[in-house]
Amino acid sequence: MESKIGALLSTGVSKQGIRERIWDYMESHDLADFPRPVHHRIPNFKGASRASEHFPHLHAFSVARTIKVNPDAPQRNARFLVLENKKTLLVPTPRLRTGLFNKITPPPGATKDILRKCATSQGVRNFSVPVGLDSNVLVDLIVVGSVAVSEKGWRIGKGEGYADLEYAMMVSMGAVREGTPVVTIVHDCQVVDIPEALLEDHDLTVDYIITPTRVIATGCARPKPTGIIWSKVSCEMLTKIPVLRILREREKPAGKDVTLQAEPGSQHLAPSTISRPWDIPQSQAGSIGGAYSPLQSMDTHVAATVCVGNLPYNARVRELKRALQELGAVPLRLTWQGPQHRAILHYTDSAAAQQAASLLQGLRLGANTLRVALGQQRDT
Repeated sequence: MESKIGALLSTGVSKQGIRERIWDYMESHDLADFPRPVHHRIPNFKGASRASEHFPHLHAFSVARTIKVNPDAPQRNARFLVLENKKTLLVPTPRLRTGLFNKITPPPGATKDILRKCATSQGVRNFSVPVGLDSNVLVDLIVVGSVAVSEKGWRIGKGEGYADLEYAMMVSMGAVREGTPVVTIVHDCQVVDIPEALLEDHDLTVDYIITPTRVIATGCARPKPTGIIWSKVSCEMLTKIPVLRILREREKPAGKDVTLQAEPGSQHLAPSTISRPWDIPQSQAGSIGGAYSPLQSMDTHVAATVCVGNLPYNARVRELKRALQELGAVPLRLTWQGPQHRAILHYTDSAAAQQAASLLQGLRLGANTLRVALGQQRDT
């Protein structure tokens, strides 16, 4: 089976091409299991529960006290086995929107049936408590989902980058050591040759591959990520993942380069995510807070204002203020320009305005994605 799909992959030279071929193969050969179709997912597969039975036999499992397992369907039995063996189970929060991970806490005297419920997605919601960044948790073993993986330990996920980011965030908060093992549980057909040229420095590799028929120790020597590579993080990601913003604020005073993908000065700019600065005519300056002039709040050549546009026609100023507070981007003053469907945010200096503009990228009010840009550049 593996040789068949290996032949299919010989024409695929991109990560997405490999993903599509794996997904197509699993569906066409009826290897996929609920939820289907498996496209754009960590694919569940027939035999996933049987594959997980190998997991407790790993030495790394035996000596581990705290194990992080991804929340996807094919790893459900792995989560159960962690609980059954009375180890601490951590599960990442969906899309990291409410934190990094939750600790599963079964009720006292839980039976096997209850533990199996705790291992489901519903159980993760009902029997868990959040783990804070200051919890001093130490993860001894990590289980991640994969779409494809090679015997050398190269891994391809579903393309959203959450497993890579979760690991990098755990490094940043001191939750993993350099040698913390990483395991993936997949179908045999997902073990394929992956060109090393496709790997990037933020990609997470694996040390063990578990399938229904075998356990592969990859012996992977490629270094794992040593922390968050901020130049790979978009402003939209920072907006959607609050814990990421907290880690960034903690790393900034330490002198680390926390320049984001869409910020000026980044070596990995993504022009498609950068809004063009709006041109605010001088004739409108009086309407921006009466006698206010952008020149009054400038330390450099960039105005300390942020223009927020594409506001819904029925938007209320309190809705925008609430969003600004939640994102940690509260301005000194807000000028509401409802007829123009925009607002002007005034900050103490250009650095504060630039930070706010980064945090607000990708913000939505109602059905509208807001346009966010720094105020017009002027000469002092």
